[in-house]
Amino acid sequence: MTSPADDLHSIRDLIRYACSRFASSDLYYGHGTDNVWDEAVQLVLRSVHLPQENNNVFLDARLTREERTLILDRVERRIAERIPVAYLLGEAWFMGMPFQVDERVLIPRSPIGELLENGLQPWLGEVDVERVLDLCTGSGCIGIGAAMVFEDAEVVLSDVSAEALSVADANIRLHGLENRVQTVRSDVFDQVTGRFDVIVSNPPYVDAQDLAGMPSEYHHEPELGLAAGDDGLDIAHRIIAKASEHLTEDGLLIVEVGNSWLAMDEAYPDLPLTWLEFENGGDGVFLLFARDLREWQERRGG
Repeated sequence: MTSPADDLHSIRDLIRYACSRFASSDLYYGHGTDNVWDEAVQLVLRSVHLPQENNNVFLDARLTREERTLILDRVERRIAERIPVAYLLGEAWFMGMPFQVDERVLIPRSPIGELLENGLQPWLGEVDVERVLDLCTGSGCIGIGAAMVFEDAEVVLSDVSAEALSVADANIRLHGLENRVQTVRSDVFDQVTGRFDVIVSNPPYVDAQDLAGMPSEYHHEPELGLAAGDDGLDIAHRIIAKASEHLTEDGLLIVEVGNSWLAMDEAYPDLPLTWLEFENGGDGVFLLFARDLREWQERRGG
């Protein structure tokens, strides 16, 4: 009995085949790609450790049978088990950098990366960033991205999950940042010490209704990193309550709440949240100045 591996020999062949299989299947794209072509290119090229960009020179390269079999197995698992490509590869990209990922952490996809690439301007102004906290860090991608942008800053990656922090530690080593980036196991701020010029967080923010209706691909991700109660704000409420105790005088708080942004606005109608816009897509991220948060708390007697 013949196998597709007998007839498909080049990278071009495998990308074409993956596109056809994906297009005829009920897949959801939202873990790094948003279409059949990009999904196929990522799976095929990264399975054989080739770059996704400027890859024309490789398209007609012939693959070994072992490589073809590996790719075809991943194509079928993507379809049958609805496993996101990043988990099949053990790799995701964020801010142009590779990160190790597996089912202990969410797959990086936050629009906060665009904000960091712009150096948090114009919001940061002339503030000298000495310490950054990445709260609910998961794979560590946001905090490590911040460490790359703010080259002299100390960065703390915090998460309640010891398994997630194992992945974050691996990514710290991957990027050679052991001297400036450390992990702390903490339930939100419980074990976090000191003050930070920037606190950035992509916490769990999926409300109960959205969680129940999520495509199958999301069920491979840890529910601990997604679920946040009926309104999606269980963790956001705790961040707002304690963030001022850990921000410097001119500090910035940046939090992603995704589709729960309407609930956030309703919960804090008099808190001056700045909802950010992104050129590359994404929403539900607010920015709050430390001084505004403290003034709000003083007005409320908190």
